[in-house]
Amino acid sequence: MGISVSSEASGWFKRELGLDNGSSIRLFPRYSSGGGLHPGFSLGIAVEPPGRPGLLTESEGIVFYMEEQDLWYMEGHDLSILYDKNEDDIEYRYIPVSGGVQNGNAAEPDSAVRS
Repeated sequence: MGISVSSEASGWFKRELGLDNGSSIRLFPRYSSGGGLHPGFSLGIAVEPPGRPGLLTESEGIVFYMEEQDLWYMEGHDLSILYDKNEDDIEYRYIPVSGGVQNGNAAEPDSAVRS
């Protein structure tokens, strides 16, 4: 499991959320009627410092992380956060990786979800 964030996506977060270098974005599963990686859940974001991060990366001065208790959501997948210029929005791309419990259940080899 891992998180990657394009520099363009980091720029989008800075613009949309008014973030400065050194800010942190928490990624977490939340109940949702829409689809994400798991039915009934989607990926939420919050501007808050890490507590017990299980995954963490930095892009363009912004820290992106997921807490240990939320890692179940990413089991068997990497997350790539990209910027879609045409939509002026971010896109979450879940990429199956070998060794995960849910890897064999992935419906698509590379599924993308808009924010």
